[in-house]
Amino acid sequence: MIGEKQVNETQIPWRILPIADQAVYVDFGDVIDESINARVTALASRVRHGNIVGVTSLVPTYRALTVGYDSTKTQQTRLIATLTELLSQPDDEAEPVRLWTIPVNYGGEQGIDLAWLAQSHGLSQEEVIERHVAVSYRVYMMGFMPGFAYLGGLDPLLHTSRRESPRLKVPAGSISIGGMQTAVGSVEAPSGWHLIGRTPVRSFDPERAEPFLFRAGDRIRFAPICVEEYVHLLAQADFLPEWRWQ
Repeated sequence: MIGEKQVNETQIPWRILPIADQAVYVDFGDVIDESINARVTALASRVRHGNIVGVTSLVPTYRALTVGYDSTKTQQTRLIATLTELLSQPDDEAEPVRLWTIPVNYGGEQGIDLAWLAQSHGLSQEEVIERHVAVSYRVYMMGFMPGFAYLGGLDPLLHTSRRESPRLKVPAGSISIGGMQTAVGSVEAPSGWHLIGRTPVRSFDPERAEPFLFRAGDRIRFAPICVEEYVHLLAQADFLPEWRWQ
């Protein structure tokens, strides 16, 4: 029933809640967890490719999926029944995962908090970079600003509480650490995260056919580049990073 937790075949509880008369909310839990996020993105993929009448939008987050719909084209009860059926399907039908390789110039003017962060953890700057690039991160969700990617999988030794005083302006493309997460910034915006580098990649460009480069469920690896290469790539307005199916 609506509002009551149910259990799927993977034993991850879920519930479907109505949001007014134009959306429903599929909630999988209250923690940041890769298996929960995988359920969210798998359901989003099945809805996206299911040609469900009346669905107007999908908003995946860490642990939930909001499905918007046109109430003149479908009934809420019908949509909930369809989502319940989709939740019973195995996640191996979800689309393949894209693995991106994102170049980053670490430290210096592009990563003004790297030295402080390294010292606070008893590491050298090189050790922080080595740990940061050693991981394949999962894009848990997009949000805060257009194209801003929240990534999970950060090395526990790099977990760092956010700044007590957020900066009012952080450059587009900033690579940062906040708590147990790292992120790829998209546009200039305020931030309380620690800046360790910057990428020339434009993760949001309203002029592109696909304005948003990443989507929830993608994976990202970082590759260090020198400041000269960063400047060179930044000058290429049409520069896009490589990705492959994983």
